[in-house]
Amino acid sequence: MKKYIVLSMILLLAGCTVSPVLYPNAHLSSVGNDQAERDIALCREQADLYIKTNPAGETAKGAAIGGIGGAVVGGAMGAVDGSFGKGVGMGAAGGAAAGLVGGILRASQPDPLYINFVNRCLNEKGYEIVGWQ
Repeated sequence: MKKYIVLSMILLLAGCTVSPVLYPNAHLSSVGNDQAERDIALCREQADLYIKTNPAGETAKGAAIGGIGGAVVGGAMGAVDGSFGKGVGMGAAGGAAAGLVGGILRASQPDPLYINFVNRCLNEKGYEIVGWQ
C-alpha cells in the first residue's frame, strides 16, 4: 500500500512542472509557438548550467526539521498522558512525513533565481513573460 501512495505522489508532482507564459506580442507572432518552445527549452538549459540548486537537500532538510518539531510536540503530548516515548516516536514520524511532503512540493517549483534567469534570457530574445504556470 505504501508503494502505491509514494508512486501516486511522484506522478502527481511530475505534473506540477511550471513553465513561462508568453504574452502574444509581435515577436511571438513572427516566430510562432514551435520556435518559442525551442527558445524556452534553450533558456532553461542555460539556467540549468548557471543556477545551482539542491532540491533534494532542501527536501531532506524539511523532513529533518519536521521530525524534530514533531518529536518535541509528540513528547509534550505524551508527557501529559504518561506515554512520553510513544508520543516522541509518533510525533517524530508525523513531523518527518509532513516535512518531507512539504519539501517535495517546494522542490517541484523552480527557484526564483532560476525563474529570473529564464525570464531575462527570453526577454533578450524579444519575448514578454506574463508569469509562470
